[in-house]
Parts: sequence; structure tokens; C-alpha cells
Amino acid sequence: MNRFRADTHCHTLLSPCGDIEMTPAFIVRTALEKGYDIIGITDHNTTVQGREIRRMVGGGEPYILCGAEITTREEVHCLAFADSDDSLDALQNFLDANLPKIPNDEDVFGYQLAVNGAEEVIYEAPYLLISAIDRSIGEVAAFVGSIGGIFIPAHIDKPQNSIISQLGFVPPDLPFDALEISARCDLNRLLAGASYLQRHNPSFVRSSDAHYPEDFCRAATWLEMPCRSFAEIRKALHCEDGRRVALQ
Repeated sequence: MNRFRADTHCHTLLSPCGDIEMTPAFIVRTALEKGYDIIGITDHNTTVQGREIRRMVGGGEPYILCGAEITTREEVHCLAFADSDDSLDALQNFLDANLPKIPNDEDVFGYQLAVNGAEEVIYEAPYLLISAIDRSIGEVAAFVGSIGGIFIPAHIDKPQNSIISQLGFVPPDLPFDALEISARCDLNRLLAGASYLQRHNPSFVRSSDAHYPEDFCRAATWLEMPCRSFAEIRKALHCEDGRRVALQ
């Protein structure tokens, strides 16, 4: 097995709360400089910039895990990843259909721009991306599963916009592939206060949730698997066939 260093939750300048310097060129260059093999691009409720970064990288480095950070009806943040162009189209169509049509106010929330490798603007999101979509967490999880995606409730240790802060617990019947903790989370302390989670023995990933350059790649998860692919990442999250996840 090989060990791959991953940061599976990063924002770009397309997220209204993302810094203007979080460009594709910066993300790719910095990931390589810091020794990261896998980067998850998860802008709020959109896959557009992540797909452009994946197109730029092609089969090169680092491996781009493409998805979105979805805000559910309950105001829970969740990571959703898809692999093929068709499944990413389906995910984007799902988000577009369920995002409230609230025009973005650039003076309040900032610009929502996607750029290419030359930092030329290729897209501007017209509607506020940080709104909650009109779907419950259960509906989001079911949809992501239906397109063969990966579903991970985000930063479950945080006091806002986490599944525990919003629902009070992780529902035992919720189909997820892993649970995410934030960069500074003490996992042992979290499990001591939510011992029921240990009965399910989930995999945990630790991510930066970077919105600013100084936070990018400040957390890491190690994925032990033969090679980098969407299918192998899913297997590692489920500890199948000798694959596994380890936290730094």
C-alpha cells in the first residue's frame, strides 16, 4: 500500500467567503510545495471551480477530488464528491435546482468568481452560494449515494453548521462515508463526549476548510491505498481490502 497525504476540504475564490488569492494556480502550486497528494475542492454549493482545477491538472499532480460543501435545509454543512463528468453534472444540477434564487450582493458577501489557470474570469455565480438549499441532510445523503458519490458531514466538532450543533447527534441511519473533524479538533475528547459514535466505528478525516492562503493545507489525512482514484478513496474511507485512513 502507498500513503497519500490529503486535504479534502478547501475553498476557492468562487466561495463568497473565500479569499481572492485562493486561485487555481495558488492551490496547485502550494499543494505540491507542501507535499499534498490529494486536494478536495469544495466551494459552497457549487462544483464549477473545482471542475476547472481538475481540467487544468488533468492526469498530473495533485489528484483533485471534485465536489462541493452543501448547506442543507437544517443549516448543516456536508461535503459531497463525485467522479465522472455525468455525476458531477448531476450534482451541479441538483444544487442549481435547490439553491434559493437570492441574488448575490457583492458589497456584502464579496464576488463569486471562477477563474482559469491564467486567472481570467470564466464564470460568475449569480445567486448567493452560502444559502441553505431546499433539501434535508437525509435527502442530500441519499442523492449523493444515488450518483455514486462520497458523502461526509463536515467539521462535526464545530459549534455552528455541524451535524451535531444543528441536530444534536449523528443519526444512526444516515448513510455517510466518513465524518470530518476540523484542524484543531481533539478527536479523543470529541468521542468521549459522543461515545455513541464509537459503536459505528466511522472513519474520520481531518481537513483545513481553508478559505485563506495561510490556512491551506494546515491539516492532513493519510489515505493508505494502492493508487489515487475515486474508487480507491472510497475504499479507504470504508477500510476495505486493506485500505485505511490515518490522521496526522
